[in-house]
Amino acid sequence: MKNIFQIGTGQLTFETLERIINENLKLELATEAKERIEKARLFLDKKIETANEPLYGITTGFGSLCNKNISAHDLNILQENLIKSHACSVGEEIKPVIIKLMMLLKAHALSLGHSGVQLVTVQRIIDFFNNDILPIVYDRGSLGASGDLAPLANLFLPLIGVGDVNYKGQKREAMSVLDEFGWAPIKLKSKEGLALLNGTQFMSANGVFAILKAQRFSKKADLIAAMSLEAFDGCLAPFMDCIQQIRPHHGQIETGNNFRTLLEGSELINRPKAHIQDPYSFRCIPQVHGATKDAISYVASVLLTEINSVTDNPTIFPDEDLIISGGNFHGQPLALAFDYLAIALSELGNISERRVAQLIMGLRGLPEFLITNGGLNSGFMIPQYTSASMVSQNKMYCYAASSDSIVSSNGQEDHVSMGANSAVKLFKIMDNLEHIYAIELMNAAQGIDLRRPAKTSPILEKIHADFRKEVPFIKEDIVLYPEILKSVAFIRRNPMDY
Repeated sequence: MKNIFQIGTGQLTFETLERIINENLKLELATEAKERIEKARLFLDKKIETANEPLYGITTGFGSLCNKNISAHDLNILQENLIKSHACSVGEEIKPVIIKLMMLLKAHALSLGHSGVQLVTVQRIIDFFNNDILPIVYDRGSLGASGDLAPLANLFLPLIGVGDVNYKGQKREAMSVLDEFGWAPIKLKSKEGLALLNGTQFMSANGVFAILKAQRFSKKADLIAAMSLEAFDGCLAPFMDCIQQIRPHHGQIETGNNFRTLLEGSELINRPKAHIQDPYSFRCIPQVHGATKDAISYVASVLLTEINSVTDNPTIFPDEDLIISGGNFHGQPLALAFDYLAIALSELGNISERRVAQLIMGLRGLPEFLITNGGLNSGFMIPQYTSASMVSQNKMYCYAASSDSIVSSNGQEDHVSMGANSAVKLFKIMDNLEHIYAIELMNAAQGIDLRRPAKTSPILEKIHADFRKEVPFIKEDIVLYPEILKSVAFIRRNPMDY
């Protein structure tokens, strides 16, 4: 059926994930996924019966307690205790879309058949997803090392009838929702708690959301910058293909192509110029915006590998007759990539604010602060302050979380990735970035109006006209913060396709 996605038939893609979330698709386990899950569980059960040596996290304690052997009749209690004791995430509630992505990514990872969970456990995760039963998880508490232990523990408490969920717009005790559906709490078997908690699904879900948003925003950034170029009476030469081809970074070539498309048919860009060249914030857009595109592409490739991987521990290999305690839960690949993405996105804001500053300086025939009767009117003086404040804040968020490590679990877990912190701050950068570009769009649209009767390209004229239906030309001082918020909403809602 078109409204159902089968987990376990192949690799996840960003396009698939976006469709599942945006179209509210339901999930089901493919037959081959069920077979893999049951095969691994059967292998594990037999291994426990015959093993002469301790199996980490299965017949032993966790972390620095790995030398504590657990009796056979306590193995189930061990797994429930793990979920309860590790549910220590704090802070702000995670957005519903991230919760759903976490459940989806975990179900997919478990379906690969190397985790040893019960089929009923994976099915219950899918039931939660399909019925929008969203466990309450908070955004702080993960070191991104033994996976995302604390947030994943909060995520899966409701499987055993503990914790809280959001259901039909209400915060409810998990057990009451289970009762409503006639579901008994899952009785976890050996290793299952560890399979649920070990993994990078908190980091990955945040990363998926951020990368999808960044991919869309990158094209919008080009469009808004093109409007600024027109408002500033800028030059087209730096965007010609020949100059990109002799330094052929993919993002740079793409940016140049985008600008030539956006500016085709423009009176403003094609008229004679009194100046030889533009400041770097305009002239170097292909290089700066292009480098961010390349960073987004690289991070997307890392993330795509991650979401199609098995990241819990220990890992079960039925065909090889092996149970291996390794480190696939360690978030270093994501942590480094997310810190790189943070810098790349922050730079988009950095160069945007500089274009805003150029537009309000009273250069190239534009009035100072883009307002007539200056002095009496301050015009667009203070939006640049607001933009500068957010640009500075983004620079703080560019601190590399992955460069830090704090020893945990009494020295057993002595190097951690801090990848969860890398992931969470991407939200804050993207939110600032949308506001920074909302301010640039307001300035660019004002500048284009001040260039009339000359027109920009058909594409940009259409965007300008749509924008003017919501945010007016500023003739004299008004309260500007509502207009900034309208501009943010316009950017978020408008796909700005070209």
